[in-house]
Amino acid sequence: MAAEGTISVAVPEPAIAATPRAPRANGSALRWGLGLAVPVILALGWELAVRFGFAQGRLIPPPSRVGATLWQLAASGDLRMHVAATLIRVGLGFAFGAGAGILAGTATATLPWLRWLIDPTLQALRAVPSLAWVPLFILWFGILETPKVALIAVGVFFPVYVGVSAAIASVDRKLVEVGRIFRLSKTALARRILLPAVLPATLTALRTGLGLGFLFVVAAELMGASEGLGYLLVDGQQFGKPDQILAAIISFAIVGKLADTLLVALTNPLVRWQDTARETL
Repeated sequence: MAAEGTISVAVPEPAIAATPRAPRANGSALRWGLGLAVPVILALGWELAVRFGFAQGRLIPPPSRVGATLWQLAASGDLRMHVAATLIRVGLGFAFGAGAGILAGTATATLPWLRWLIDPTLQALRAVPSLAWVPLFILWFGILETPKVALIAVGVFFPVYVGVSAAIASVDRKLVEVGRIFRLSKTALARRILLPAVLPATLTALRTGLGLGFLFVVAAELMGASEGLGYLLVDGQQFGKPDQILAAIISFAIVGKLADTLLVALTNPLVRWQDTARETL
């Protein structure tokens, strides 16, 4: 009789080929180049259309005229003054609105009775148009800086509030149960499980709130402002200067993009632990 035995065969695991990555510097330059391609092509096409007589360029001036207006505003110091005024208002409004949104979103997501009490009211107020707050804030705070900052804070508050409360409410229940199995305290549970789970969505809500802050600052600077990019828009509209209007719009786009890039750069270290599919695409 043959001896019975067990033969074990080692099955090698399929090797996963590492995805080659381009050098960081080259990848960054490529991204910037692709990001600038569309506006550069559009600007060049419109400039050529006006130069060769295919368009008049009266209502939409060519980029050369808009660039000359920007240069004049920069040389006189007016552009720096208007950009600084807008950034200060957006910065203060973003700080107050985002802080209140994080606190309110955290409270309503973790305390059911508070959510039932105030969330319906906040959701109803979220539907109120931004310009509807202007006369009320002027009546309450006058026409100085306080109503402008308050209006921007209102615009920032709601997306941050909704984003934070939804992020906390969507945390996987199994993660919380694992933390309780390991007998983590409430502080440790919040620090080691809840915070990493809600941080990515919270940062996205902050970016959305910052973008709405720049949107609301235009309405805010309608309230008796004598400086700011929103004031440049209104001044250009009142005096029929489309090149100034486009210069203000371009300034808004550049300043808003730089502010968003700065926010992403400051918050990226907080989510560096993420291993997402985007890194391999």
